[in-house]
Amino acid sequence: MVRTKNAAVRNQLIERAAQMLRTREPVTLRSVVAGTGLSTMAVYTYFGGMDGLWQAMRQEGFTRLAAELNSVTPTTDPVRDLAALGAAYLSNALTNPDLYRVMFDAGFELEDPAAADETLHCLVRAVERAKDIGRFRPDVDPLVLATQSWTIGHGLASLLASGPLPRHALDYGAPMLTALFTSCGDDPETCSRSVELGWRPETPAH
Repeated sequence: MVRTKNAAVRNQLIERAAQMLRTREPVTLRSVVAGTGLSTMAVYTYFGGMDGLWQAMRQEGFTRLAAELNSVTPTTDPVRDLAALGAAYLSNALTNPDLYRVMFDAGFELEDPAAADETLHCLVRAVERAKDIGRFRPDVDPLVLATQSWTIGHGLASLLASGPLPRHALDYGAPMLTALFTSCGDDPETCSRSVELGWRPETPAH
């Protein structure tokens, strides 16, 4: 008899494993189901084993990131939108710090690599729009600039989510993005206004 998989159980196991990472508990086959009322067979049923659970955690991290980026409504100011996408990236990382750490563990394949790639292409499209209206020089490579912008966000997110930097370090993002975008041809004053409008990361309450 084939059993129907329950999405709630699958999510429960992913959240349980993430919580264990947060509290620095060893994530093992037995520990991940302890106290859940599930047997170790559930990990095999839903993920095919522990490797599959780690893979699913990576994918869930990108799924939540994609949802956060998709919540950014495009405006007529693509430079503001680039900053807003960076802020959304930070917000997602600080809301889901445990899944965020797992997202970039290349030791486990993603279930849907294209969905992860799409999170970067959101930035690429914003850069292309900025080029189209003359905010960036024609020779700017959209993928390169999108990657550079992502690097700034990722660096801040990693240091903030892990704790070395205080939350007010979020303020560093706006001047770094402004410097990057003006180096690509944007007018400094216009760029600064655009970035300030977009760079408004939402952080979870302590």
